[in-house]
Amino acid sequence: MIAWLLGLPALLAVVFAVVFVPRRSGRAALKVFLALDAVLLVAALVVLVVAMTGGSAEAMPPEASPETAPGNWAALLGAAISVAGSSIGAAIAVAYTGAAALAALSERPELFGRAMVIVGLAEGIAIYGLIVAIVLIGRA
Repeated sequence: MIAWLLGLPALLAVVFAVVFVPRRSGRAALKVFLALDAVLLVAALVVLVVAMTGGSAEAMPPEASPETAPGNWAALLGAAISVAGSSIGAAIAVAYTGAAALAALSERPELFGRAMVIVGLAEGIAIYGLIVAIVLIGRA
């Protein structure tokens, strides 16, 4: 619970970046993005320190299963990062390729098949992250 509370500034920084930064331009937007990057870096380091130092073996109840043992946190964290990162990457890739595909289709409708293949390849990034997560969870 404390890790979520410490990660809240990072979430607020992302929301701020999405809502308010597009209204600025030039050097002001660059300064805001750099400040948000610094906040996200500090928040990520705080969450990392809390995750690394928290959760001792005494906190685990005796009837806990090996799947919930404290030693499996790294594999589960890696699985979460792989799914989150690949999903975000796929979303960005689909946004750009989808916009380009629609622009191309508006001029030449016969390119529909090729455009959909390119958008599908961009969506494959999320599937790769899911496969990595399944492998990591299987080894945890």
